[in-house]
Amino acid sequence: MSIRPIVVKIGGALLEAPEALDAFWKGVADLRREAPVVVVHGGGPQATALARRLGHQPRIVQGRRVTTELDLQILQWALRGELNLRLVAAALQHGLPAVGLAAADGGTLRVRRRPPWTIEGETVDFGFVGDVARVEPALLRHLLEGGYVPVVAPLGIDDEGQLYNVNADTVACALAEALQARAFLLVTETGGVHRNPDDPSSLLPHCDRATFEAGLRDGWIGGGMRVKLEVAFQALDRGIPEVHILAPDDLLARRRATSVVP
Repeated sequence: MSIRPIVVKIGGALLEAPEALDAFWKGVADLRREAPVVVVHGGGPQATALARRLGHQPRIVQGRRVTTELDLQILQWALRGELNLRLVAAALQHGLPAVGLAAADGGTLRVRRRPPWTIEGETVDFGFVGDVARVEPALLRHLLEGGYVPVVAPLGIDDEGQLYNVNADTVACALAEALQARAFLLVTETGGVHRNPDDPSSLLPHCDRATFEAGLRDGWIGGGMRVKLEVAFQALDRGIPEVHILAPDDLLARRRATSVVP
């Protein structure tokens, strides 16, 4: 591919905010004037809501979901089913030729089962959670070269055909690296990183590793934002030249964005 694409990751919560979703797809349409775009989506809130309706309470450890066999089924229903289709439908309403798929499709994202982690003295088995083994980007390149907008659900597959839940931020980073993306955008409902989430003036225009470590130490970085920033630094390490955390209506202007820097 002659033009390096832009990889955009969005959270499932965006689907519950119609105005934000509308602004997001308008921004994607504008981005496509600069480069092809791949969209990777999460779906944690919807998967959790569905689990609770089924009488199951999922476990989240440091922003990452422990995935039992039931959790994996729920994630397939929620992410590859309802959410992926709804995002494609919304994109089509904005004239974008979106194609929905899972990262497992075409063997794009090959994973291996995550070994247990020790977290705060506890051994945590994450179950059917996959760590990236390799990316085969041929299917995505084919779609991009055909003018399509791939919309990717974060479900990977191992060499034995077992499906796995994979953190959506991690999937987006792996795809960005494999596609040699020109930019990696992590979209959140609240925009960039704030020292105080209740104070818009506390936005960080830039976040380097020292600031990240200070935020972890002082407690104002944690949970999902911790995961996003860890993945953002990985993207920089893997050669992605631009990494931003921003709001769905700020994809181009980036007035309320945090640029992640070494």
